[in-house]
Amino acid sequence: MVPVQTTIPQVLAAAVRRDPASPLLTFYDDRSGDRTELSGATLDNWVSKTANLLVDGLGLGAGDTAAVTLPAHWQTAAILLGVLAAGVEAVPGDPETADVLFTTPDQTARTKTQDRYATGLLPFAMPLRELPPGFADFVLEVRQHGDYFPGRPVTADDPALGGRTHAEALAAATARAAELGITPGARVLIDATTHPDPIDWLLAPLVTGASTVLCAHLDPAKVTSRAESEKVTVVVA
Repeated sequence: MVPVQTTIPQVLAAAVRRDPASPLLTFYDDRSGDRTELSGATLDNWVSKTANLLVDGLGLGAGDTAAVTLPAHWQTAAILLGVLAAGVEAVPGDPETADVLFTTPDQTARTKTQDRYATGLLPFAMPLRELPPGFADFVLEVRQHGDYFPGRPVTADDPALGGRTHAEALAAATARAAELGITPGARVLIDATTHPDPIDWLLAPLVTGASTVLCAHLDPAKVTSRAESEKVTVVVA
């Protein structure tokens, strides 16, 4: 019998077990020209490193919160999934109330949170050339942590994302997958501009067993050729 996945870390683990080598998340930015492809195993490594950063580096866990004020991006996926794997709740809104903040350099002046990480969301996960005062560079710090995270006892009723529990977030993602036409095993091209909610661009494909081609600043003229080259079966524009 296939075990039922009741938490977001369990859903990710099932996706990685199902096919660790094939692309799980492919990211394009038509403004920068960036293309980054992550297999299930590679994404899981980034998630594990992020969770280890939070747990071993900062001592965070159940009852703590992480403000993730980042646009749809492959690094955002790794951060959100790492936060949830660590048993920490990912919260939008005012970052001053959170225990840790992940943000971009242009938003750094708005917080007094003690533990603060900035990322430029640059191609090849390059570090920032100029680091805002009081911030650590996420891509430099996270690389110091291990590729394996032993896991935390996260339950379906624990807070997860934007005020939803893990069960509620997965239910919302399942409903959105049906609304968006995302089917099991699909290869889904998603416009990050029109679908900025991680329920849509991250969790709906993940809970359905689909893989994602996430496109930031999508050039409409490239949709057809990209869908063909990436073997896309569903376009969510």
